[in-house]
Amino acid sequence: MAQIFHPSANTLAKASIFGALLVIGALMWIAYELTRSPYITQAYVPREQPVQFSHEHHVGGLGIDCRYCHTSVTESYFAGIPNTKTCMTCHSQIWTNADLLAPVRASWRTGEPIAWTRVHDLGDFAHFPHDVHVNRGVSCVSCHGQVNEMPLMWKTESLRMQWCLDCHRDPAPHLRPREEVFNMAWHPDNDPEKYKGRSTIEIGRDLMEKYKINTYQLTNCSICHY
Repeated sequence: MAQIFHPSANTLAKASIFGALLVIGALMWIAYELTRSPYITQAYVPREQPVQFSHEHHVGGLGIDCRYCHTSVTESYFAGIPNTKTCMTCHSQIWTNADLLAPVRASWRTGEPIAWTRVHDLGDFAHFPHDVHVNRGVSCVSCHGQVNEMPLMWKTESLRMQWCLDCHRDPAPHLRPREEVFNMAWHPDNDPEKYKGRSTIEIGRDLMEKYKINTYQLTNCSICHY
């Protein structure tokens, strides 16, 4: 019986199989990287707001404490978004005719709240209590980045579960004394007399014991999902 396929067909078949596996693997890798890219997570992408509020100016320049605007951050699940009255505490006296602040003045006149665009938005299936984290020594910087250097607000982290778990499994590098939680520039090297050259990890391990932080509990699903 005459041979139907040329002997090279065997090589072609093998190459096709390996080529298909290679293409599938490449597509899976691309999909994996895409889901973690700023295109999906919106990390490092400034968000447009009805008023282009500059944390760089207010926090970095004027030195306004986070708690002045985010009033419930130490005692509630939510940090709180400042109402128009908070803005007008200053802007009824300064920059009173600035075009940039027209939406703020309109909100003050009408009583309609400003429709801020949420920057850090967790899924409804996850719970992040700000008060618990703040009172355990987790700084604003750990999750929100150096907001004092942001002319417009953006995320510096993906907020994916893996990112949360990395911290819950080893919180020591992210902890600082409670009184320094809102200090954007805190570092133990800035106060060598007090911290005696100790690293942030060494300080964090002591704080874990002091604040009774149990990593076994932190990795329990019910901590964030219930």
